Amino acid sequence: MADNEQVDENESPGAAPDARAERRAARLAREIGAFAKAHGGAEGQVAYLGQRGARIVLVGEDGGWGDLVAPTYAVAEQAVRKAGITVHEDFDGAFAGKVRTGPYEWTRMAGIQLGGPTGG
Repeated sequence: MADNEQVDENESPGAAPDARAERRAARLAREIGAFAKAHGGAEGQVAYLGQRGARIVLVGEDGGWGDLVAPTYAVAEQAVRKAGITVHEDFDGAFAGKVRTGPYEWTRMAGIQLGGPTGG
């Protein structure tokens, strides 16, 4: 092995990196599909997180929302394609307007300012 070759300790010997990425994308696609089923359909947006990968933000037809993190932007794109959801370029006003938040989110976002949990 060359000194500059990177090894992923979690990867099984002989497993091709493309096969591993395919499995991750398939797993994420199943999770996206489950979210869509539970929320009457879903739309999403993929955001680059740098070395951490990519965030897949999901918004259900009922306004429920959630997110998943993929190891790479390419895996995230593959997952949303496999899941067959509509993907938005940006989390713009029209898309963000579909999100429905409840008291929990408002107190978590507001924190001490509105007497919500302090996070400690």
